[in-house]
Amino acid sequence: MNALTRLDIPDRPVRRGKVRDIIDLGDRLLLVATDRISAFDCVMPTPIPSKGRVLTQLSAFWFHKLADVVPNHLLELVTDRVPAGLEAYAETLAGRSMICRKADVVPIECVVRGYLAGSGWKEYCDSGSVCGVPLPAGLRQCDALPSPIFTPATKAESGHDENIPFEKACEIAGHDTMATLRDAAIALYLRAAEFARNRGVILADTKFEFGHTPDGLILIDEALTPDSSRYWPADRYEPGRDQESFDKQFVRNYLQGLCDAGQWDKTDPAPALPEDVVRATKDRYVEAYRLLTGRDL
Repeated sequence: MNALTRLDIPDRPVRRGKVRDIIDLGDRLLLVATDRISAFDCVMPTPIPSKGRVLTQLSAFWFHKLADVVPNHLLELVTDRVPAGLEAYAETLAGRSMICRKADVVPIECVVRGYLAGSGWKEYCDSGSVCGVPLPAGLRQCDALPSPIFTPATKAESGHDENIPFEKACEIAGHDTMATLRDAAIALYLRAAEFARNRGVILADTKFEFGHTPDGLILIDEALTPDSSRYWPADRYEPGRDQESFDKQFVRNYLQGLCDAGQWDKTDPAPALPEDVVRATKDRYVEAYRLLTGRDL
């Protein structure tokens, strides 16, 4: 199956994110997950085949499973029926597209951390806290936290999202909204983490996006994918070091090696990914999908 790097449809404006191409259907949106992959805020020139199908179908899986916790924007997973006027693109859209409700996006990334990893670990080493949340002394890299913490970040269209204290998020989006989203995000994380652990997978952290609708706040964009989450195999978990992962950390590690060798400076244009990195990354995404859903892609 060929990789999809971008969706081009004559006479149809397409808004492009780092990974998704979005088509306005009038009263709804069509979200198409391409096989693009980004790291260090740069989109790689080399796609990861099947990645977009994993993102879409895993999001749909979680949207259905968690709908009783927080309503979401998914109306229909595109399989064999496509929106009117797009019939010529049915094969391209099938399995990697969702028809979704429109919403006014809350401009905050709602991050929940259950383990001390990534930028949270770096911040803890410097200050003993993460996004203003004080943590116990003596924690090791990738240790489980006493309880999940909510660490919001600014939502950047381009460039790097920035971790911010909860109070700053309230200034941006409103205290009532952020209090609701904090509780919703933690509830979603706890339900998903328990389910994943029963499937042999640790959900270390994840980020959610929400939007306002006339009916209230809903979960939007993607949900609990390897792009938006840090997934670890439970049987190989060992705190005090980096963990093996089912997410794009494999790509980040390869790119960091280039940076350490002075071969890239984390700016565009990004370097091409070698075949072995592409293959290993695809295998990790597909394995995450299989473990979590119990199905083959």
